[in-house]
Amino acid sequence: MLHITLGPTRTIDPDKDPLHRDRVGYVDTMSELALYDANHGCWVLGERAHREQYVLFTFKGTVKQAVEITSIEQVTNYDRSDTRDNRSVIDGTILRPGHQVYDTYVGKPSPVQGVRNPITYFDAPVTGRPCRCECGQTVTGKDFLTGHDQTALHDRVRQIGTVAEFLDWFDIVRGPQSRSNIPTSKGQP
Repeated sequence: MLHITLGPTRTIDPDKDPLHRDRVGYVDTMSELALYDANHGCWVLGERAHREQYVLFTFKGTVKQAVEITSIEQVTNYDRSDTRDNRSVIDGTILRPGHQVYDTYVGKPSPVQGVRNPITYFDAPVTGRPCRCECGQTVTGKDFLTGHDQTALHDRVRQIGTVAEFLDWFDIVRGPQSRSNIPTSKGQP
């Protein structure tokens, strides 16, 4: 899960902000929408952010808002005189009471404490997704439970037949170039 720590509210120049915001940060008097509008961009996000389903916004150690991410888009009109490039905007749906992520985190202590970087990630048990091997178990932060990638691969090989038959099938589907970069037993292509 993506986690963003907010500072106190401060005014900014809407003419210089790509989202035309007049403030960022948090103050207790903000509505849910005002909190979202002020803080859903412009963040420097890592690759992992694009695999996350939810973002939590926290202030002074307490989660103030949970958002289901619908997209993360790079800011195209960011002031390049600022040395911080690669800013992104998080678009999403503000979660409400009754949603598992909201009920687990909002109004409670932040699951991430004592970090200097405002952008952090954590594996949240409520955001798990099915293991890609189709075993029915839940995994967070990756595609497979440990070892289940091999199970999934060998299940697919068995559907074709033997390993040799699988290799023949693969070479037909991918073409002769598929084997051109595979090293031989002596390490030579």
